Amino acid sequence: MNKALVVAKWEYLEKVKSKAFLIGLFITPMIMVGMGVLPGLLANKEDESTKTIGVVDASGELFEPLSKRMEKYRLSNGNPNYLLQPVAVGRNVDVATAATEADTKVQRDDIEGYIILGANAFKDSIVEYRSKAAGDFRLINRLESNLKNILSERKFAEKGLDPKLVNELRAPLDVKTVRVSKSGEKEETDFLRTFFSAYIYLMMLFFLIITSGQLLVRSVIEEKANRIVEVLVSSCTSTELMAGKVLGLSALGFTQIGFWALIGFASTAKFGTSFFPPTSQLLLMLVYFVLGYLFYSAIFIALGSPVTTEQEAQQINGYLIMFLVLPIALVLPVMQHPNAAWVKILTFIPLLTPTFMALRIPIQIPTIFEIVTTVLILLLSTYFMMIAAGRIFRIAILATGKRPSIGELWRWVVQP
Repeated sequence: MNKALVVAKWEYLEKVKSKAFLIGLFITPMIMVGMGVLPGLLANKEDESTKTIGVVDASGELFEPLSKRMEKYRLSNGNPNYLLQPVAVGRNVDVATAATEADTKVQRDDIEGYIILGANAFKDSIVEYRSKAAGDFRLINRLESNLKNILSERKFAEKGLDPKLVNELRAPLDVKTVRVSKSGEKEETDFLRTFFSAYIYLMMLFFLIITSGQLLVRSVIEEKANRIVEVLVSSCTSTELMAGKVLGLSALGFTQIGFWALIGFASTAKFGTSFFPPTSQLLLMLVYFVLGYLFYSAIFIALGSPVTTEQEAQQINGYLIMFLVLPIALVLPVMQHPNAAWVKILTFIPLLTPTFMALRIPIQIPTIFEIVTTVLILLLSTYFMMIAAGRIFRIAILATGKRPSIGELWRWVVQP
């Protein structure tokens, strides 16, 4: 154990002083925040200039009310956000001819786009918007919302109902979500807090495994290439060397996590908004975090020890990354249906257990049976994977030449 600690200390101090680690210590949280916050900020960014929208109104009755309603949207300088320009308005409008004229204006950039209101728009409620790039969802939503209100008020008036009274009856409803535990305790929660607690967990585990795993594989490759590993195994056993590398790089990874956690708590204290789950859930997620990290570390050792080049190491990393990306792609389905059969089945697969449990815990804590079973599965999987990794590492660190086959790796594992 003393020799393993010496190796761990050396690995930790060498990596923690490197420029790459120090830069990543600050860059990574910026990337995580950027990925979670920046897209929303950019999507909500206001326009900088007035947009001219053409209108082809074959009903002859929608252009004026729509134009007045769109005047309420303003830029930061006080100018109107949208300026509706009539292309053709009236009962006798030839929609095809007017659309051709509007297409020409769009191509010349005279207008941003144009909206077609058919003669039967009040009855069939079919509206079409055309532009070079139909990706301005905010504009489309505003047009849709205002047109829907105009058409609804017109239909209410035809039925003899007061549109103002109907609007009062359709006042928005604020629904609060409250989670009820099995003991009857009630806790108010919201989707953003739940989503970001799971999202932050996944991203931290993702970055920790990727960075530490790559450092572990690269360290072995460099030592094999420089023949340093032969000197190392003459001073300590392969098991001590492997344990030291895992301990040292684990300490390095948890240093990163601790620093990022301090940033998170400081942000919480500064802005008064917390995306951390309750303490009981946080501790449970921490258990899966540590076990998941150790399990993936063993896999990196087992699969990374036999490789001799950076290209082979990147291929191995790519295969493991897929198992980490899958839960990120399934965040919303899992959070919507945490007790679905397919979710529970995937939860019992060791490669997915840490991430799927982290997605389920903030929504609804799984049963005691599931928690105990998945923890035991992770413990046993990590134990056996560590033994397998140690046996592969023992032979692979001195093996050169052709990469071993699956059969050879299996013989190394079963050989005591």
